[in-house]
Amino acid sequence: MHLSKKLAAELIGTFWLVFGGTGSAVLAAGFPGLGIGFAGVSLAFGLTVLTGAYALGHISGGHFNPAVTIGLATARRFPVRDIAPYIAAQLTGAVIASAVLACIASGKPGFDLVASGFAANGYGAHSPGLYSLGAALIIEAVLTFFFLLVILGATDKRAAAGFAPIAIGLALTLIHLISIPVTNTSVNPARSTGPALFLGGWALEQLWLFWLAPVVGAIAAGVVYPFIAEKE
Repeated sequence: MHLSKKLAAELIGTFWLVFGGTGSAVLAAGFPGLGIGFAGVSLAFGLTVLTGAYALGHISGGHFNPAVTIGLATARRFPVRDIAPYIAAQLTGAVIASAVLACIASGKPGFDLVASGFAANGYGAHSPGLYSLGAALIIEAVLTFFFLLVILGATDKRAAAGFAPIAIGLALTLIHLISIPVTNTSVNPARSTGPALFLGGWALEQLWLFWLAPVVGAIAAGVVYPFIAEKE
């Protein structure tokens, strides 16, 4: 598949993930009487990855996440030369999705994007549960590590074929169930960057953590999985 088609798939897939996941948080999580709550938001993120991977994974690999791209490259499952263009496509998809979501949300009378928090990731005073920077750093790195382990294991040639998107989608659902109270859940720098660019202020100031921790966790998984999975 030509690189341009792979990049288009990554842009569309990341758009779907950010629009579906953060859209559920911004539009539906707290809707009076019908709010889906954070469990519903967790499921929405998992479903976007599951459906996106089935729809587009055979074209681009279905990364939709800079940390996934870097982790797969670390594990020698992805060419290093394609890291930068993949991340650029993912960021573009995330920003477009956030722009579309902002337009839709602004159609409700009285909607205040800044006051809403726009599903941005944060720590300290901007953590849903007021968790510290240290707690946010640890949970984002640990959960990204396990997310990459699931991805690497589920897509291993020895794993059952055709089921990887289900395992990956369920893993992302579980990750959100654990960490929404801590950071609003990132494990994906593109997902964090899109809303932060529109919210500005504190979200941009804290964005560094939601790049650093997921990338560190992904690289660690990219080193550990080949070590434990390699045949004697």
